[in-house]
Amino acid sequence: MKPLPDYPWDQMVPFAARARAHSGGIVDLSIGSPVDPTPEVIRQALAHATDAHSYPQTAGTPELQRAIIDWYERRRGVTGLTEKNVLPTIGSKEMVALLPFMLGCGEGDTIVHPLAAYPTYSIGAAMAGADALAADDPADWPETTKLVWLNSPGNPDGRVLSVDELRAAVARARELGAVIVSDECYAELGWTHGWDTRPTPSILDPRVIGQDRHNVLALYSLSKQSNMAGYRGAFAAGCADLLARVLTVRKHAGLMLPAPLQAAMVAALGDDAHVTVQRRRYQARREVLLPALVAAGFRITRSEAGLYLWATEGRPAWESIGRLAGLGILAGPGPFYGDGYPQHVRFSLTATDERIAAAADRLHAGQ
Repeated sequence: MKPLPDYPWDQMVPFAARARAHSGGIVDLSIGSPVDPTPEVIRQALAHATDAHSYPQTAGTPELQRAIIDWYERRRGVTGLTEKNVLPTIGSKEMVALLPFMLGCGEGDTIVHPLAAYPTYSIGAAMAGADALAADDPADWPETTKLVWLNSPGNPDGRVLSVDELRAAVARARELGAVIVSDECYAELGWTHGWDTRPTPSILDPRVIGQDRHNVLALYSLSKQSNMAGYRGAFAAGCADLLARVLTVRKHAGLMLPAPLQAAMVAALGDDAHVTVQRRRYQARREVLLPALVAAGFRITRSEAGLYLWATEGRPAWESIGRLAGLGILAGPGPFYGDGYPQHVRFSLTATDERIAAAADRLHAGQ
């Protein structure tokens, strides 16, 4: 294992203290952790499944496997999946961190991830002893590439990859003999370019890969769309051979999703109404925060989907973080998401309506 960096968020401690000292209290827009209640349909399913005396199935119950398959067809336009093409996971972060190891990546191998990226992609590479490379253009992916991470919609930048872009990425990965995985956990949270009326494209969409899922996976999480971050409910779908290998590793390691949580996932995947409600909440908060940021001198970059606004005021990110802390607002520094964004700041929409309104007021007033 290569040495791991210090946890970056420790650098935010003094800025958080400054923001908390604001007379109106802190508005924490730094972390994308849901604040709204978990829907009752999910909580009831969990409560009814608490007699869990037997070990859960690592591969998922037949009911959960079917719920994932049905959801992919109904919400993502992905057809032809079977129980061998889906696998529940304990949140999506552990899959991002552990997949390079589970697939046998190691020294001399390259793991590609987006330029603006969730840090765990590179952490997973380091844990496996492989090299991480930030590169969005498939032409820049080297011959040593063994695993490619896409993230659409992206964290932090809200970038959505089109069907054509996904198709080109898959084609290049296949030229290299590499596995390609798309992290798609914000797919139901689109705001522009028509994504407000339909989910964003999946790498498993027949328009991208036809029915050839070889070496292609998608990850999804219910944390965002269903306020289930504390449940750790997620899943992978795609290539049956890859998932069989991952399943074997998970069986040996005891990485199984608790049975009551599997029942809760079935309920969440079968109910689209609560997702619509939550999407409207985030859209309303976005419509309050975005114009306030623009009025305060920020330029919004991409951000067509997801839980964040990716913004810059054309100065070093840490200067922006300091100015915002003086307003009682805590945001995420762009350098946490890659070396290519030293002037960007990430604002999360995961705060209450009242806190979002407070942030907007402070940005307009500049105090």
